[in-house]
Amino acid sequence: MKSFFKLASLVLLAQSVAAHTIFQELHVNGVSQGHINGIRVPDYDGPITDVTSNDIICNGGINPYHQPISTTIINVPAGAQVTAEFHHTLQGANPSDSSDPIDSSHKGPILAYLAKVDNALTPNVTGLKWFKIYHDGLSNGVWAVDKLITNKGKVTFTIPNCIPPGHYLLRVELIALHAAGSYPGAQFYMECAQINITGGGNTTPANTVSFPGAYSGSDPGVKVNIYSGLTSYVIPGPPVWTCSGNNTPNPTTSQPPSSTSVPTSTPPTSTPVGTVPQWGQCGGIGYNGPTVCVSPFTCTKVNDYYSQYL
Repeated sequence: MKSFFKLASLVLLAQSVAAHTIFQELHVNGVSQGHINGIRVPDYDGPITDVTSNDIICNGGINPYHQPISTTIINVPAGAQVTAEFHHTLQGANPSDSSDPIDSSHKGPILAYLAKVDNALTPNVTGLKWFKIYHDGLSNGVWAVDKLITNKGKVTFTIPNCIPPGHYLLRVELIALHAAGSYPGAQFYMECAQINITGGGNTTPANTVSFPGAYSGSDPGVKVNIYSGLTSYVIPGPPVWTCSGNNTPNPTTSQPPSSTSVPTSTPPTSTPVGTVPQWGQCGGIGYNGPTVCVSPFTCTKVNDYYSQYL
């Protein structure tokens, strides 16, 4: 029996070592900004497990063991669709690597935050005020990481069109929950992109969080057994902030509609103007972004989890 547990532990260890990932490329409206350009990437592809550590802020470029901070600042129009691309190692996409972008056992949510900064090249990332602009967790048995693997390491979301222009850090995070039954166990993978938002408006989010501090080791989304027949999941951190002033609650599973609800008619509206460019995402399970493409492209289903304009 002892040898069995030893073997099981070795298998889990090998699986853990083989399954790390790094956010290493940003696409703006479907256009790649270059491999590791403008991304604070680490040398090591391993996770952060201590939610009280400063390493959970941006991971890459904040201590001597990481690569120097990139000198690139990526221009991003307010309201643009951006795509964060993850891969197992800094070599990028590798079809022969079964753990690229991440091992399928590492199920969990994906989140994105913004923080306004005076200079996106600042080496000091402590004390920043972060607001969440995207998250995706568990929906109908499918995790955000499952979709990421299907999409070959890519996850797409929208930059709010009402926030002030200027320099920001974009923090994109994947949380692997395969060992999260106790704390520390959840694995946090995050890097920060250095961006300059152009256009925009003058709405500044009032409710922000700090890293560390946004998560606790006892949070139900941080300490959770995903092998216990889980049907709902509360994503860590604050609600998603929107320009309308309404915050989207942390989703669990979809709730059935009330039997007492009464459908209401919707007045006709003018034909919507397309906002999503060619190659941009326009649909799929769990997707909540824009769904109208610019002319002459058409929203085309790739699979149940991803549709794009072709």
